[in-house]
Amino acid sequence: MSSTGTRPTALTVSREEGMAANRRARAAKVRRERLGTLAATVVVAVVVLGMLTPFAWAGLTAVKPFYAAFTNPPTWAFTPQFDAFTDLWRGTNFAAILLNTVFVAVAAVLVMLVVGAPAAYAFARYAGVIGPVLLVLAVVLRTVPRFAVVLPLYEAARSVGLYDTNIALVAAFVAVNMPFTLLLLVGFFRDIPVELDEAAMVDGCSRLGAFRRVIVPVMGPGLVTAGVFTFLVAFQEYLIALTLTQNDAVTIPVFIAAQRGADETSTYQLLAAASIALVLPIAFIAVAARRYLVAGLGGGAVKG
Repeated sequence: MSSTGTRPTALTVSREEGMAANRRARAAKVRRERLGTLAATVVVAVVVLGMLTPFAWAGLTAVKPFYAAFTNPPTWAFTPQFDAFTDLWRGTNFAAILLNTVFVAVAAVLVMLVVGAPAAYAFARYAGVIGPVLLVLAVVLRTVPRFAVVLPLYEAARSVGLYDTNIALVAAFVAVNMPFTLLLLVGFFRDIPVELDEAAMVDGCSRLGAFRRVIVPVMGPGLVTAGVFTFLVAFQEYLIALTLTQNDAVTIPVFIAAQRGADETSTYQLLAAASIALVLPIAFIAVAARRYLVAGLGGGAVKG
């Protein structure tokens, strides 16, 4: 009997070799992906650690006893104390300044959304030459350094009698951050089908009614994203607040900078406590709104 029937043919060998090559290629791809993921994780961990180190150091300085806060080498074994936070809250006008900072930031967000949302809707819905030109011009103006705009803002506030007032701060924050808000919201409006507007107007809504009753509810993630970014920028803005305030409308960044002393180590713990008090609300808002921020940035990409 011939054994030719059980002998593997050239086609079978070729197929097996091809399958083995595919398995090796897939295994190599998986190894490369794992190495890439590991390398990216290490890089991100190093960057995050480097960014968190100053805040961690400030937190340790704020809760250490005074005798242990400035030792060299650093003291790691200590009983936490919160005298710096108590002195900050009771010994200064930090509470009033915190409330004023929150008020200014919230007011800037409200004005920004009330003015920016209809403007972005108009940019997204009405085709033409003027709209894109104005939008590009707004973005170009956003790239102008802060130092180039603070002096004109200062002169304008002084000339109309609004220097050292919350109105001047809110107006300045809105003017500086409006281009970014427009660019972000225009992307969201362009992602919303025009058919929604048309259906609402067929049902009897005006253009404004369709915007208010149909489009704005759909724009939830975009409005939250724009509002959160505006709030964060306004809450921690330093240069504009320093230029436009003196006593009555001071914000937390200006207050922290004003506490510096040349060689007064007694104020360092107070500064550390104030810095942590400035960071905590921002971190809380970022964590609470992370779902909207991710959805907003992903859904608001401007399409060509």
